[in-house]
Amino acid sequence: APYRPPRQSLHTAAAATATIPDAGSFLSGIFDIFKNEKRSNQSETRVAQNLVKKLVSEEKCFTESSGAIAFGEVCAEDVVYEDCFEVDSPFVGKESVLQHLQNKVASRQGKGELRMDRISDGSRACGFAWTYTCGDQEGLRGTTFVELNENNEISYVREIPEPLFKPGNLTLKLLEAVTKDAVPKPPPVYTQKTPTKASDIALYLFKEVNGDLAESMRFFDESIMYRDFNFEEMLEGTSEVRGFIQDFSFPGITFKLDRCDDGIISTCFTWEVILEGQEQVVKGISLYEINQETKKVEYVRDIPESPTKPPPLGNLARKLRPGLGVFSPVNLGSRPGGK
Repeated sequence: APYRPPRQSLHTAAAATATIPDAGSFLSGIFDIFKNEKRSNQSETRVAQNLVKKLVSEEKCFTESSGAIAFGEVCAEDVVYEDCFEVDSPFVGKESVLQHLQNKVASRQGKGELRMDRISDGSRACGFAWTYTCGDQEGLRGTTFVELNENNEISYVREIPEPLFKPGNLTLKLLEAVTKDAVPKPPPVYTQKTPTKASDIALYLFKEVNGDLAESMRFFDESIMYRDFNFEEMLEGTSEVRGFIQDFSFPGITFKLDRCDDGIISTCFTWEVILEGQEQVVKGISLYEINQETKKVEYVRDIPESPTKPPPLGNLARKLRPGLGVFSPVNLGSRPGGK
């Protein structure tokens, strides 16, 4: 069993952005810094963002054993970790999650790193985009959502890597075939608003507007870049994005926003797509960033889970090239921000 350092006594820290120089001091001070941070101050301290940055980028919780232990130490006893690559059932409980992370580390330790490309600025929750790197190459990309409880312990995680096989327009044809007998629903009824906070925009679009194309487009910046991992190429500009959304707007598909962080200039949220007449739902994660001048969305990253776990191609790639997780890596730095 991995070494578990003793818990430290808890007390309120002065700030969530205190410097943590190494793994030893991180473990001895992590609770002092994060667990008792007052909930009323979260919007200012970005507790979740700061914690995740330290765990992923500094402690290397996905590629070093000491980092995995650090992650486990700040998990709630009843933490739920949905690894949408590995299995259908989530890992539940602190010990189960720690063992899962140790297994992840064992598969990649010394073979590559995990680079954080983007992170939302939430306090009670946040999400980050990541890429596998190894030497002068980079490979698999993905997105992870992390939520804290009232004690600022990690209570929920959802992780989804990009699918190696990207079906593109076949996705549209499949959905149309599955929902061909669906009956159109009445248009949504809502009160028009103009939120400017990233998480509020997401909640407005998918909790209230949900389905009104014209109203949705009002929140996309002219320079928007939209990455949907069902497709190889990124969409650029409002014209392409409008056409994409319009193509997927037909009866029988319900998009349900599940969990959302409280980010200000960027936000991450989990979701489910429910197909009429089908028992299985498709889970996903989205990351939005807004232009600070226009207060409109300028970057979107959507990533759906694979219906098969583990997906055959992805599983094979991880076995053959564990450091990169793909068959055909690209040059390091050739996809700025994980694009």
